[in-house]
Amino acid sequence: MPADPLHRAGTPQRSTTSLPPSGSGASAIEVRRSSRRRRTVSAYREGDRTVVLIPARMSEAEEQRWVSVMLDKLAAQESKRVLGDAELAERAQRLSTQYFDGRARPNSVRWVTNQNTRWGSCTPSEGSIRLSHRLQGMPEYVVDYVLLHELAHLLVPGHGPRFWRLLEAYPRTERARGYLEGVVAAERLPHLSGAGGE
Repeated sequence: MPADPLHRAGTPQRSTTSLPPSGSGASAIEVRRSSRRRRTVSAYREGDRTVVLIPARMSEAEEQRWVSVMLDKLAAQESKRVLGDAELAERAQRLSTQYFDGRARPNSVRWVTNQNTRWGSCTPSEGSIRLSHRLQGMPEYVVDYVLLHELAHLLVPGHGPRFWRLLEAYPRTERARGYLEGVVAAERLPHLSGAGGE
């Protein structure tokens, strides 16, 4: 009897797809189990999906733990990439299409170094969006939130209920806001020299 081609050594024995935890940066997670894989776990992005490769013998609890670890590792790697202005503009266009049906159309999106008290700004009359260079190196979901925040201002100028309803479409709004609040709080802490005692 010929071997089942789906269960040959080295091919996944089981593949599951699920929604990611909030703030992970992907829309779906696919876990692929392999009998050839003994100890190593790896992950990569495939479009809007994250694929996590694990040994077949792992328990469900170990799978969940490793998925979380690998999502954090991928997010850390991605946050080290610095987007240029052209990539930032492309990202804004993609986010507008995904969350605002393409209605928010900025004329320019760029990084600036003169915004030290705000994360971003928008001038609706000019269609210009500026993001603070301080966001560079932060997780992608945080940069995406700030971009969406400024894109929403192209549709609704103030911060009223209509504005916040627009941002409800982005599933990581609260997490990103919490991250930025944490950064601001950390900046206000006194910097102690010689930590660890004398």
